[in-house]
Amino acid sequence: MSILKTELEYAVKGIFTDNLKLVAQQEGVPAKELRNLVAQGKAVIVRGCGREKVVGIGKGLRTKVNASIGTSSDIAKVEMEVQKAKVAQEFGADTLMELSTAGDLDSIRRKVLKAVKIPVGSVPLYQSAVESIREFGAVVRMTDDFLFETIKKHCEDGIGFMAIHCGVNRTTLQRLRNQNYRYGGLVSRGGAFIIAWMIHNNRENPLFEQFDRLTAILREYDTVLSLGNGMRAGAVRDSTDAAQVQELIVNAELAQRAREKGVQVIVEGPGHIPIDEIQMNVILQKKLTNEAPFYMLGPIVTDVAAGYDHIAAAVGASLSSAYGADFICYVTPAEHLALPFPEDVKEGVIAARIAAHIGDMIKLKKREKDLNVAVARRDLNWEKQFEHLIEPHKGRALRKKRHPQDERTCTMCGEYCALRIVREFFAQCEPCPVASR
Repeated sequence: MSILKTELEYAVKGIFTDNLKLVAQQEGVPAKELRNLVAQGKAVIVRGCGREKVVGIGKGLRTKVNASIGTSSDIAKVEMEVQKAKVAQEFGADTLMELSTAGDLDSIRRKVLKAVKIPVGSVPLYQSAVESIREFGAVVRMTDDFLFETIKKHCEDGIGFMAIHCGVNRTTLQRLRNQNYRYGGLVSRGGAFIIAWMIHNNRENPLFEQFDRLTAILREYDTVLSLGNGMRAGAVRDSTDAAQVQELIVNAELAQRAREKGVQVIVEGPGHIPIDEIQMNVILQKKLTNEAPFYMLGPIVTDVAAGYDHIAAAVGASLSSAYGADFICYVTPAEHLALPFPEDVKEGVIAARIAAHIGDMIKLKKREKDLNVAVARRDLNWEKQFEHLIEPHKGRALRKKRHPQDERTCTMCGEYCALRIVREFFAQCEPCPVASR
């Protein structure tokens, strides 16, 4: 009998791990229910080798928010990336992805891991590709062994989940050719790297071809496999096209193979998508993957909001969560325009958390915070209201900056505050049965 190594394997055997118990406590769900969901592959427990925080993602759990950071060839300031990681954690991101493509990539990743307690994800293909370009002059000269060695190194460092582009295989690529490419092009860096490699070398994607080699590494460290979305749409006109659906079909099959190997899996979803296709995409993903946790990238629901794409993405993410997506990747105001700075990270995390909460109000019927805020507003209890806000700092700062003459009101209505005017007439009434819960 092989030694149990992953949360999935323990759950299948009916064993309650410390991580599972902790997540059940955090989420307010019975440990047995969570264990069954993990055993079925409908939820995963993400931590990472030697990491402090643990996070549950999947069915019946609160929608989680990921924040992505990382250097670029134009801006490679390690100190700023560490600051961005800390800002993401401070403002409530559940996980972080370190996606640097410039500088000392090992050093950057390790500094980010050291700077935060939340689970950290990565895309090892980025490092393999960039360092192959540095060393050999072209990404197409990347070797299979170097790619898999990089994956193992990330696991050893404590990466908790990895976006791996296994579903971009020859069949998927042919679908892209058959539809005469796309209006918005191919926007996935990982997808672009692997497609260039496949075409030049006239070979199948090694991440697909040697999938058992990949899962053996991930199982050893219980690193969660996030099946990447290399064919995600970069324009709403390209949403749910043949290439995207073909990759999802491949990823669904690989998800089942990974679970059979004891590896925890989440499946990534499309990037740009009109709102009338969101529910269909969630249903399709859940149906094909036996309800694997769905990691929605954005989604951005219009192409005309550059500078405000965190708002466009929040609209899409709220609907995605409501329909059943489990994990959303934030989008910052800098999307499509520039590398995000710390302030962009803050705005992106807050917008995504608002979206996740809106979705959970529907999906999980979680509306207690909204009720608490409503009652505090009715009672003109400003501090109580701030306590229940997703991000209280801005509310406090605005009120302090625009302080009213009457402490009970705000400068919007001043002495004509509707709540204040009628409050005295209802002071002697019985409490509202809903508000008194």
